[in-house]
Amino acid sequence: MNSRSLFRAFLSSGLILYQALFQCSAQESVADFYKGKQITIAVGTPSGSSNSLTAQALARHMGRHLPGNPTFIVQHMPGAGGLISANHTYNNAPRDGTYFVITNRTLLIDPLLGGHGAQFDALNFTWIGSASVEHTTCVSWHTAPVKTLQQAFTQELVIGSYGMLGPSAVIAKAANKLTGTKFKVIGAYQGGPEAILAMQRGEVEGFCSMAWSELKLRRTDWLTQKRINLLFQTGFEHHPDIPHVPMIVDYAKTAEDRSVFGLLFASQDMGRPFYAPPGVPADRARALRAAFEHTLKDPQFVADAEKSGFEIQYFAGESIQKLLERLYATPKKIIERAMTIAD
Repeated sequence: MNSRSLFRAFLSSGLILYQALFQCSAQESVADFYKGKQITIAVGTPSGSSNSLTAQALARHMGRHLPGNPTFIVQHMPGAGGLISANHTYNNAPRDGTYFVITNRTLLIDPLLGGHGAQFDALNFTWIGSASVEHTTCVSWHTAPVKTLQQAFTQELVIGSYGMLGPSAVIAKAANKLTGTKFKVIGAYQGGPEAILAMQRGEVEGFCSMAWSELKLRRTDWLTQKRINLLFQTGFEHHPDIPHVPMIVDYAKTAEDRSVFGLLFASQDMGRPFYAPPGVPADRARALRAAFEHTLKDPQFVADAEKSGFEIQYFAGESIQKLLERLYATPKKIIERAMTIAD
């Protein structure tokens, strides 16, 4: 080996050693910071919601996977379809890596569609990851006069929602605007569970943001006893469990309207997104993302999730960031059409 080759080898081995020492130092720095700390997971939906159950399971296990092994608490901050918690996280929450939140996914494109009270730039959040990829259905209660999607084009069906920015409201209003259904939205409920309970009590007749996994795992009696009617599913591909349930996107009146559905339904890939305020130090952000991923793959966490009745599908924080960047680059014509849905 000549002197030049030896010099290159020396530089290469030195760089590898430096990187290893730097990573070890960064890991120790993160561990020192988190040791003895308490991390808050805020939930923008009420206790008992799927987001709440996911956050509580995460809080029971994530401390084992984060350097320094901090403790976790869950804090509920519902209201305005999740806007209160999202706005608080962006503007007032600690930016040191000790606070992150889970909210409904639809409000994260709300600034793109005109704001409606959003005081945040979704692209600036520190995205940690999502615990699922949602397959959503719109259902009516068995006593409702509308039992099929075809009937919803000619008869009014009263839909309950977690505020007028909640997924149930957004999906129902989109169906009205883009396909001609006759849903009437009541957004007076504090969370999805309250809107679902209102459906059971007869205050409203349907709910348009029912996760198929929740029906399959936690409300199987609704299916076996035929207590609900599956009107349609969102997205662009049938869930393999329910290939007979129509896709609402197939009823879009124009190609442009189909693209609007694509904008609105793309957030389903975010499932149950967890995110921190802007400005979290990079090493702690990386540690949070890694701990989140490891937790979701932890057999103890998976078993806990199964007991609580929800499915786990990991979606990386970096992937959420890229998804939002793509959505916020949507052509202006499609955005303007989508904005009319909120009117």
